[in-house]
Amino acid sequence: MSKEPQEIVLQGIGVSPGIVISEAFLLTSVDDRYVEREISEDEIPREISRLEEALAQTRGQLHDIQSKVKAAIGQDNAGIFDAHLLVVEDRALLDEVIRGLKSRRLNVEVILHDVAERYAEALSKIEDDYLRERAADVRDVTRRILRNLSGRAHSEISSLSKPCVIIANDLAPSETATMDKERVIGFATDLGSPTSHTAIMARALGIPAIVGLHDVSVRVSAGDAVLIDGNKGVLIIHPSADRLERYGQLVESRRHIQSELARLKDEDAETQDGYRVLLSANIERPDDVDAVLENGARGVGLFRSEFIYLTREDLPSEEEQYHVYRDVAQRLDPDPVIIRTIDLGGDKFLSHVRTAKEMNPFMGWRAIRFCLAQPDIFKTQLRAILRASQSTNIRIMYPMVSSVDEVVSANRLLEEAKSDLRQAGHAFNEDLEVGVMIEIPSAALTANLLAPHVAFFSIGTNDLVQYTLAVDRVNERVAYLYEPTHPAILKLIKNTIDIGHQHGIWTGICGEMAGNPMMVPLLMGLGADEFSVSPSLVPVVKDVIRNLHYAQAETLAAKAMQSVSPKEVLDLCRELTQEIAPEVIELMN
Repeated sequence: MSKEPQEIVLQGIGVSPGIVISEAFLLTSVDDRYVEREISEDEIPREISRLEEALAQTRGQLHDIQSKVKAAIGQDNAGIFDAHLLVVEDRALLDEVIRGLKSRRLNVEVILHDVAERYAEALSKIEDDYLRERAADVRDVTRRILRNLSGRAHSEISSLSKPCVIIANDLAPSETATMDKERVIGFATDLGSPTSHTAIMARALGIPAIVGLHDVSVRVSAGDAVLIDGNKGVLIIHPSADRLERYGQLVESRRHIQSELARLKDEDAETQDGYRVLLSANIERPDDVDAVLENGARGVGLFRSEFIYLTREDLPSEEEQYHVYRDVAQRLDPDPVIIRTIDLGGDKFLSHVRTAKEMNPFMGWRAIRFCLAQPDIFKTQLRAILRASQSTNIRIMYPMVSSVDEVVSANRLLEEAKSDLRQAGHAFNEDLEVGVMIEIPSAALTANLLAPHVAFFSIGTNDLVQYTLAVDRVNERVAYLYEPTHPAILKLIKNTIDIGHQHGIWTGICGEMAGNPMMVPLLMGLGADEFSVSPSLVPVVKDVIRNLHYAQAETLAAKAMQSVSPKEVLDLCRELTQEIAPEVIELMN
């Protein structure tokens, strides 16, 4: 009688939530092998030609991957492959390979591998965690080029015939991005971190994943039963019957909770004592409207319009933009659709608009600053939005405002756009509401000066937290300082909301704080009038609101404003959520 294999529990870093149980598929880490051979001087041009052909093939593959990722999960995630394309386009790297061919007289595979490895090694020694992880991008692209040089362009993942959990030493971002979710239902790796591109892709695709397990690739054998708990970062090899039963109950419980939450689709976001807020959704593509409707959001509180610009090689025309905005507004009518004017810059520059390299692009020439410096591009978008505003549910807001002068200048260009349309005989909503995003401390502190020029505020908490606390949240060394419940953040939010109300305008929240169900009562107690979250988060946020009494939210906010510790505030938020909606805590744990 064979003995049951012993259960093994490994602790790693959960980077994408969810629970899956399946057979393991061991992705072997075989080097891209090639034969080293000497070449003559006459062969150098042929080797250079081979390299250029492989680079062109690689470039085409990366563009294809990027297009598929954009269509499936949006531009922000597709932007990951900009770094890969930069490697392919790096003239310095190509020149160094050519010099190596001439000086060492070895075939191009050898020279390319050695040059790229020097690049990767240099990156891996940099103290900055984010830059250090980019060494993986260089190696990923190099492997792809080497495969194309040898004619072996496909990885083992493409040959999967049934659902499984991938176990590997590491996964390249391009491998993760092209995973078939019907076949790859989870993965676990020895290496990796929460800020790696592979982790980002896993979260975007909704594939449960664990990284940083150190030796999982040598402890798991092909075909082993494995359980991944992406919430806790736990991987279990040969899970016991008791373990499977407990996790089966947990999965069923979560499935039941989500099913119950789905029943709230047509209900309002209203507290037990009748206090109502507007719960809308963030989108970046017209196709996202389906998710808005399916999850019961009331319109769109943030339409990231830059996707129209970033998914093409040229500038979109006024007519093209008009049809996109109009179609979204008509599908959601009469619920509001707030279109944020293009937030280009930072890591989202247009390839066909020449810009100088900046040391800190996230605090540089971007968003409203870019628009005011490019009035022709800006006014084209403004005219398109105005024309679409015949559907009177459309509103407009400017991103990254830091001063009154910027709002006045933007409004002046808006008036010029209106004049252009009158002369052309195009109808539009003369009373189109204009708002601003409050995501820079200077805007929050001078909200009283901004309020007379706008109809609403929308607080972008992601940037507000980073800029106020001077914390780059993708930097693991300081990520612990990224605390949305910091007293300074709460004071800025409270100040903005209060001033808005004093001027008779409403204030919404469209950052990650709005999508955190534990923080929603706090924000309501501070006076927020609207929440805009990812469509999938609408049901859970609505559940918390509908189980809450507004008086509880006010009490929580009052205690939070007196607290000195971000952790103390977070604990208060968790305690209240546990009291009114324990099912939400169960989903989050």
